[in-house]
Amino acid sequence: MSRMKFGAFLAPHHPIGEHPMLQYRSDLDLVERLDQLGFDEFWCGEHHSTGWETIASPEMFLAAAGERTHRIRLGTGVVSLPYHHPFIVAQRMVQLDHMTGGRAMFGSGPGALPSDAYVLGIDPVTQRDRQDEALGVIQRLLRGDERFSHKSDWFTLNDAGLHLLPLQEELPFAVASMVSPSGMTLAGKYNTGVLSIGSMSSAGLNALPTQWSFAEESAQKHGNAVDRKNWRIILQWHLAETREQAIEQCKDGLFHWHNEYNVGTLQRPGVGPFETPHEGVEKMAFSEGATAVIGTPDDLVKRLRDLIALTGGYGVTVGFVHDWANRENTMKSWDLVMRYVAPELNGMLEAYRKSREHVVAHRDSFADAQQGILNKIMENPRAAAALKDTKVGVAAALGPHAGPDLTKAAKDS
Repeated sequence: MSRMKFGAFLAPHHPIGEHPMLQYRSDLDLVERLDQLGFDEFWCGEHHSTGWETIASPEMFLAAAGERTHRIRLGTGVVSLPYHHPFIVAQRMVQLDHMTGGRAMFGSGPGALPSDAYVLGIDPVTQRDRQDEALGVIQRLLRGDERFSHKSDWFTLNDAGLHLLPLQEELPFAVASMVSPSGMTLAGKYNTGVLSIGSMSSAGLNALPTQWSFAEESAQKHGNAVDRKNWRIILQWHLAETREQAIEQCKDGLFHWHNEYNVGTLQRPGVGPFETPHEGVEKMAFSEGATAVIGTPDDLVKRLRDLIALTGGYGVTVGFVHDWANRENTMKSWDLVMRYVAPELNGMLEAYRKSREHVVAHRDSFADAQQGILNKIMENPRAAAALKDTKVGVAAALGPHAGPDLTKAAKDS
């Protein structure tokens, strides 16, 4: 496997109460900071209800983010295909790719919130099949295939072809995957990447070892070959310098998010409220089957190494953006990921460590060289006399780095 990439996923899950305009700007500030830190990818979703998930058009948000960033890739995470005519989706992705300088990624899904489908009059039973159908049509359009027609029970295309193709020769695709095989199967069928959103639940995390096999089997059936480097696994974390600080910073926000949104708003089946903030932290991060990391960069490094071993390898670690902590501590958490977790996991520090070990192991050789320098200096009477006037502070500053102990030599001469 190549080096692990890192990204962020913004649903978003924002508690109700903040000025919407300022909230959007804060989210854009986050993307800008992630770009500065060197994160590889940023994804944001599409939702139309609940009051917490406030981005209705990921393409519009990402176009704005593109103006404030330079290198980070920007993905729809995800466009709910049953909600849209596939031709319009394809055209919007082409425009986004050009507006971001070829940094767009197209993530799609069937639609996550039953309340969204209800408002639009869409039967939930049809959503996965409609995603499948739309995805095949969108791929043909974005490839620039010959004009074609397509008639469906929910959309029609007549002699369709795009008048502008993506800036990238191959615009990256990804499909959302939960616990069931459907997302992985679709990825294999259309040779796309995967966004494993289900990994934020215990059931989804436990299913990861077998998930990739569904994609491989489907790919083989359709004459494709999926690549693990395009498998993105989404995790929740909050980091600080110490585990105690991390817990203190996020416990109240996590408690509110879980009880108010997961339980009180979404009413997820089988999910009950936490009695106290400390119970929330314990169950989310420290109990058997815990899905979140609340602690230090070392804690996240360990979790990711365990996850690599569990899955057999994947390409991108994507952090779920949340409001568990205040903005300052949230930004610091993302900063710690790129400063300490990414380089440790990707072996960027090994050469430093080997160089230090080499210096320590060969100290005698360097001491012999230093003595040779000193002997050369002492051959010159004027230089030897000058040693007696050398200030201790200067010798102390220079000696450990490059030369012999001049103060000691002056005393001995």
